[in-house]
Amino acid sequence: MTLPDGMVDDDAELISPATGRPLTKRGEATRRRLLEAAEVVFAEQGYHEASIVKITERAGIGLGTFYLYFDSKQSIFEALVIDLNRRVRHSMSEAMEGATSRLDAERAGFAGFFRFTAEHPALYRVVREAEFVSPEVLRLHYTRIVEGYEAGLRQAQEVGDVDRALDPETTAWALMGMGELIGMRFLLWERDADGRPPAQLDPVVFDGMTRLIDNALAPRTTQPEGPK
Repeated sequence: MTLPDGMVDDDAELISPATGRPLTKRGEATRRRLLEAAEVVFAEQGYHEASIVKITERAGIGLGTFYLYFDSKQSIFEALVIDLNRRVRHSMSEAMEGATSRLDAERAGFAGFFRFTAEHPALYRVVREAEFVSPEVLRLHYTRIVEGYEAGLRQAQEVGDVDRALDPETTAWALMGMGELIGMRFLLWERDADGRPPAQLDPVVFDGMTRLIDNALAPRTTQPEGPK
């Protein structure tokens, strides 16, 4: 999928929109501070109430410096969606390393997703606002996750780890939707007696979800008979 104007791919060199030159290490660090500030401001205030001034004040960076890295509020919002997407995929991939089967990889990947979600609840609000602020970037966010997911399921089907009767694309979208809504209900909405969100997903909820996934993906020893 083609990136919107001004967006950079995961491994692309970061370029200043003001100078057209690659960012220095110091410049990359400043850009990271702006993104971290934007994550908090957009999550707390929403896109329309957020402003470049609020972002730069939180980052402790001068207003003029902002434009060396982003040319508008929308451009930093879109860059934040891409950045959150990269980081959540990294969290999932890192958690899946060393898994000996696809079902083990599913459990580990979801554990990585929920850890990231608990630490970065902004993921939900920012991504959902992208539906109205930048639909193309919203689609990019989900598509990037599904593409890797689908490829993993196809490979698992080839070696007999996952039921070959399942359609990998449909299954990938279904599993991603399950993970997102479980995270919303039991991480984003949940609060303790003091009003604090949980630091991790309830193990009972996680176990129930992974049992469902195991049952859905596990290879069938016999295929159901067709209609007579």
